[in-house]
Amino acid sequence: MSGRQASGYVSSGVGATGAVSGGESGRAVRGEARWPSVAAVLVGILLTLARPKEMRLAPVWVLPGVEVVLLAVLIARDPGRIDKRSSLLRGVSIVVVALLVLDAMVATVRLIAVLIRGGSMTNSPEKLLAAGGVVWLSNLIVFALLYWELDAGGAANRAHRMPRYLDLAFTQQLSPEVARPGWRPGFGDYLYLAMTTSTAFSPTDVMPLALWAKMAMGLQSLISLAVVGLVVARAVNVFT
Repeated sequence: MSGRQASGYVSSGVGATGAVSGGESGRAVRGEARWPSVAAVLVGILLTLARPKEMRLAPVWVLPGVEVVLLAVLIARDPGRIDKRSSLLRGVSIVVVALLVLDAMVATVRLIAVLIRGGSMTNSPEKLLAAGGVVWLSNLIVFALLYWELDAGGAANRAHRMPRYLDLAFTQQLSPEVARPGWRPGFGDYLYLAMTTSTAFSPTDVMPLALWAKMAMGLQSLISLAVVGLVVARAVNVFT
């Protein structure tokens, strides 16, 4: 068995959905559009600006400034559609997502600490619900980006070839007959996955198969449950 086959990738060019990848069949590779993920990053940045200052990781300008510079590098090196496989671009993309994930985790921990200890913010149900909503939505966005970035080696890798052994199994991959030929998950699919995980607190129609995917979905469910439960309980207590 060759090293390529041993790595879990289909050597014949047929992906998990049964579709022939563009790079293997001689057809032009058509990656997914970049704008949905860029829009998600920009929303994530705006949400950091909307948080109370005690829930920020750094001064208000630091994270937006760094993220905008990194996004500019990604767009300049691979504009339009994501189809260029590059270790540099992959590294920059991972840093963009990692910074947003770290910032959201810090905000979540600080929100929970405020809810447990109490503070000026917890005396106003409007401010409390607004802060909780911002943190909850931030986590939804960053987990969508995390799934999108890590699944099957990232968007550029998915455009060229899907692995035989999936990290996240979508319905279209488990039942190829319901999908169009050559179907690949895009950012919207990962956003839907993050939304259902945050609201159902468990997998719905997308199954985590890789360990990292199971851990990420479990963590997102716990975070969502803790934020919603504690914020609502505290708000009700303030109202009464």
